[in-house]
Amino acid sequence: MTGIDSLLLAGLALMAFAVYTFVFTLFRTNNEEQALKWASGDEPAQSKSPLINVSRPLVHNFTLQHARRIKNESYRKNIESKLKTAGLDNELNVDEFIGLQILWGILFPVVLLVLNFALRLGYPPAVLLFVGIFGYMFPNIYASGEKKRRYNSVVVDLPFFIDLLTLSTAASLDFFTAMQKIVEKADKSVLGDEFNNVLKQIRVGASRADALRSMADRLDIPEITSFVAVLVDADSTGAPIGKVLRDQSIQMRLERFVRAEKAGAKASQMILVPLMVFILPAVMVMVFGPVILQFFYGGSQ
Repeated sequence: MTGIDSLLLAGLALMAFAVYTFVFTLFRTNNEEQALKWASGDEPAQSKSPLINVSRPLVHNFTLQHARRIKNESYRKNIESKLKTAGLDNELNVDEFIGLQILWGILFPVVLLVLNFALRLGYPPAVLLFVGIFGYMFPNIYASGEKKRRYNSVVVDLPFFIDLLTLSTAASLDFFTAMQKIVEKADKSVLGDEFNNVLKQIRVGASRADALRSMADRLDIPEITSFVAVLVDADSTGAPIGKVLRDQSIQMRLERFVRAEKAGAKASQMILVPLMVFILPAVMVMVFGPVILQFFYGGSQ
């Protein structure tokens, strides 16, 4: 079989698979509705990842029924916690997350296998195995990236938000009215969204302590956990909230200064790598190159 025949065969196979997937997705009745139920009864929000949005119909129609057969409670709780701390619990549920792992763990190596066959890339089977493992791990990588993004956003905004809470409570507003004012002004802020969730939970009957602890669980950030613990303790003991917030503001600014110092020290160490690999060899060549040439060729040049 010639290369053109192989390419044509692979193209026809891919086209047939695409047509089958499209028709199957459009006309198949989804029998897994129970797995897609959300607490609010609404459809899940669009994901920030285009790849997840494209993959979701395939997950619902091909891998969701297999994901539901995975009953390991610790594994499911781990995924649920990962989705919650990454802020993805309104985009994905546990079954969809497992379905994405199955789909990408199979789809990525299959696509590479077809390309390897059609284009004669010559990749060994170990590469296909590595791509399959990467596809399986990709949802975890995405969730970890979102968690890190949320952490960076929160630790930057937290001192500023505490300052605003301190000023608002000093102006005779109670803590949660001050929080409401901040939420109204916060735009596309992770911490502002979490404050808004706290207010929603309080409105539907949750206690202030439970709502704050729930926020700390969702973020899973040490600074927020410490902040919530101090607030809950002040609320239970009747300590003046203004003084507590003022002390927290000083503490958060000190911690931010320490983080900046650590980042600066780390950067100064990391810059040694390109210095030793790229700059120092060039300097050595420029300095000792003429000496070495003179040593080998003497005065003949």
